[in-house]
Amino acid sequence: MNLLQRIELWGDRHHPRWMDIVRIALGIFLCVKGIQFVYNMSHLMAQVDAKLPMPEFALVVLGHYVFVAHLLGGILLILGAYTRIAALIQIPILLGAIFFVNTSRELWRPFPELLVSLVVLVLLVYFLVAGDGPWSIRADDEIPKKPV
Repeated sequence: MNLLQRIELWGDRHHPRWMDIVRIALGIFLCVKGIQFVYNMSHLMAQVDAKLPMPEFALVVLGHYVFVAHLLGGILLILGAYTRIAALIQIPILLGAIFFVNTSRELWRPFPELLVSLVVLVLLVYFLVAGDGPWSIRADDEIPKKPV
């Protein structure tokens, strides 16, 4: 049994049901953040470009990747389908948000975005390891075959 199979087995055995509620709330949060990102895309892309200059086409591709990843990843987390993949595609976005966007803001405001980003990153790493849980649409379940 290789390392990935052992991690998946551990995640299936040690996943409390209440974490599924956290997974669903995280998915809803990411969908809302994806929609908010579209409305503020030019401002956030200007912040990224100021710290890490890149060509305009790369910024457009990056902006669309963030939107699609948040929306699709959030929906997949809500449903519990392909949870590990959904968490994996979100982690680079959260790392970028922590290092490029949120570090220039105050840390202890009423709603500190850096702390929210860190909590979401920790939850995504947890769901990357633990998987989807019992309340999910499992993408790897097989449809039972009818007897012939």
